[in-house]
Amino acid sequence: MERNDIIDFNALEKELQAALTADEKYKRENAAKLRAVEQRVASYEEFRGIVLASHLKPLERKDKMGGKRTVPWNCHTIQGRTFQDVATEISPEKTPLQPETSADFYRNWRQHLLSGPERYQTLLQLGGPKLGRLFQTDVGFGLLGELLVALADHVGPADRAGVLGILRSLASTGRFTLNLSLLSQAERESCKGLFQKLQAMGVPRSMKEGLSWEEQGLEEQSGGLQEEERLLQELLELYQVD
Repeated sequence: MERNDIIDFNALEKELQAALTADEKYKRENAAKLRAVEQRVASYEEFRGIVLASHLKPLERKDKMGGKRTVPWNCHTIQGRTFQDVATEISPEKTPLQPETSADFYRNWRQHLLSGPERYQTLLQLGGPKLGRLFQTDVGFGLLGELLVALADHVGPADRAGVLGILRSLASTGRFTLNLSLLSQAERESCKGLFQKLQAMGVPRSMKEGLSWEEQGLEEQSGGLQEEERLLQELLELYQVD
């Protein structure tokens, strides 16, 4: 067997583990959705809470019920709380910038990336292609809205192309339409606001100043700007933004 034909069993094991984790997560959340429907929950927030808590297991008799508890039972519901509220006795690790699997991303997003700017910078550093590979199967219930909020709150003109690339990759993930339909009202408003900001950033400076295309030259209307505008129009439809 030649060198190029050697099988990387470590890589295969990681891929298999990631696939098993994603499949287990999908089955768990899907079962929780069915339970919520059967229970005829009264609101979307109650439905959302049931699905986000689907990873929890009932306490057993041997579990310790008293004493100080510094680890939250549901790490998926810590949004908006301070670091002290979710502190653990384990010292926080430095957030890795290149997660290998979607599970790695979930863990760091929930436990270590606690501020909007941190989350936004992490998304930009990973970029659209990497995020698309991580979430090829499914972005995960509740996470899509959090990603959109982070982008909407911190997007800047210099990041426009990168954010458009991230949005395009997220739109190509599995069950995107379903996850989009489950956004909360606040998340929908953030999504709409994000696209409004991206549209405003696309207006060339010279056009804002009232100059014609001839006066400003042909540079700004060719190449990248036109491509970004085409992509933006496509994304407006995919994300169902009016």
